[in-house]
Amino acid sequence: MRSNHCGDLQTKDIKSRVQLCGWVDRSRDHGGVIFIDLRDRSGTVQITIDPDQGEEMFSIAEGLRNETVLQVNGTVRSRPSDSINKKIKTGSIEVLASELKVLNTVSENLPFTVSIHDEEPIREEIRLRYRFLDLRRDRMNKNLQLRHTTIKTARDFLESKGFLEIETPILTRSTPEGARDYLVPSRVCEGEWFALPQSPQLFKQLLMVGGVERYYQIARCFRDEDLRSDRQPEFTQLDMEMSFMSQEEILELNEKLIASIWKKVKGIELKLPFQRLTWQEAMDRYGTDRPDTRYGMELKDVSELLKESGFKVFSGAIASGGSVKCINVSNGNHLISNVRIKPGGDIFTEAQKAGAGGLAFIRVREEGEIDTIGAIKDNLNVEQIDSLLKQTQAKAGDLILFGAGKTEIVNKTLDRVRQFLARELNLIPNDKQNINWNFLWVIDFPMFEFNSDEQRYEALHHPFCAPNKEDIGNKEELWTTHLPQARAEAYDLVLNGLEIGGGSLRIHNPELQKKVFKTIGLEPETSNKQFGFLLNALEMGAPPHGGLAFGLDRIVMLLSGEDSIRDTIAFPKSQQARCLMTEAPATVSKDQLEELHINSTLDEND
Repeated sequence: MRSNHCGDLQTKDIKSRVQLCGWVDRSRDHGGVIFIDLRDRSGTVQITIDPDQGEEMFSIAEGLRNETVLQVNGTVRSRPSDSINKKIKTGSIEVLASELKVLNTVSENLPFTVSIHDEEPIREEIRLRYRFLDLRRDRMNKNLQLRHTTIKTARDFLESKGFLEIETPILTRSTPEGARDYLVPSRVCEGEWFALPQSPQLFKQLLMVGGVERYYQIARCFRDEDLRSDRQPEFTQLDMEMSFMSQEEILELNEKLIASIWKKVKGIELKLPFQRLTWQEAMDRYGTDRPDTRYGMELKDVSELLKESGFKVFSGAIASGGSVKCINVSNGNHLISNVRIKPGGDIFTEAQKAGAGGLAFIRVREEGEIDTIGAIKDNLNVEQIDSLLKQTQAKAGDLILFGAGKTEIVNKTLDRVRQFLARELNLIPNDKQNINWNFLWVIDFPMFEFNSDEQRYEALHHPFCAPNKEDIGNKEELWTTHLPQARAEAYDLVLNGLEIGGGSLRIHNPELQKKVFKTIGLEPETSNKQFGFLLNALEMGAPPHGGLAFGLDRIVMLLSGEDSIRDTIAFPKSQQARCLMTEAPATVSKDQLEELHINSTLDEND
């Protein structure tokens, strides 16, 4: 039906006869000559309709609506010098039409303008409801092409390194991985359920036991969790697993993978190797395990300095096992008023959202003099003030903000305030075309965190991460006592404050895996019921292995400069986990439920 794509025509095609297909982006009648911008996935080209080429064709062109589907026959020619459009690839040529054929018409009013010439903001709800129209727009067209290029580059790189692309099951069993499962009832196996995979974790480990050695997959994953701009109930991972590779080798290979993607998609040479921080360093310096390292304002722990302070908010927090930390806002005296820090102010509100009761603060005046509201200044001696200013490197005009209390809350508070102020004070460049790409590996995560509500340990990542050998020793009898405090051989890749991927070396010793299960409260009977197939496989010659997964939607979001992963997915769900276009999820018939032996407990009157 076509000889060329609209956006691919160039000056070398002048005098060529072409046949094009596409949509009417817009049309203009200029004194008896009609100009149509014809659009397909590749771009647009100007079609010139001259009445001298045929009255019938001209009559058809006069009645065309935007988004009409056309087939055009014609000859490529140069545009007049005064009508060259340098904004588009085909701006120096046009097609003089000799024949028009309407392939399909538009019979209803469009809910929004699709034209590349009109990128007016459209409510996301409308865009998602009419996603098939939204996909024609230049923004979504480019995002989907960028997504394709990203995936193809990853495939080419991994296959050049000996990886095999292998699909793992979508219907599997429910296993605890930290989020709610999407459950699928089985009609054949009455009363039993499948779960959609939260990740291919166990299957890719079993592939390593099966001797595959290097696996990857563009994996669909499902988690029934609360949504944000960078979360979806179904999402895509670039998933991989490797045998006989150390953590260092895995990190090095994946740095090269990421560098190849950024080179292909953005034309940027990333500096390797990426920066690394241990989990403890990240928490100490930034209060989070996914820090944005593009700017300063690092957290300073001043607990030791202030533990004898007469200011009870500080000394009391430290005495009860908590801490006092602070951040130094350069030139903050002139940029931030007291009103913003006190109750009701926007900075105070950010601290509250993180669980803090508020923020204490000190303003540094000339020659080391400090000023504050309340009892802080009166309860600090000269030596403490001098040490505080030296530790925070504060100078005249700076503002020091304090968090005091449980260390977990203090970290969350100052991390949130730090990020808020970085945006407010323009410490992060806002030019999406010239982003400072700060990649960071966070390593040496704790194996476990203690759940005080349930009085038990939980795996920080998942219970298949290998513990650091230095922390548990080589004797099995030490594992029970050493495991709870061990570091995991785990690693996350963080980009500009967003986690884009993570993984670990895996446990390949069945006895160690059983000990880890027991540490998180899974008794042998339960662990055998849930993971017996894995334990069985580990007993049959499992190689040392490890892997990771990248959030593909999130990577494409960052590469495209979008603020939401919904703009990088062809058919995403809304923030209420609904498909507005197909109106899914929806109710099903009673017959369907009866066939599956399901009875809904939902009160339809609620």
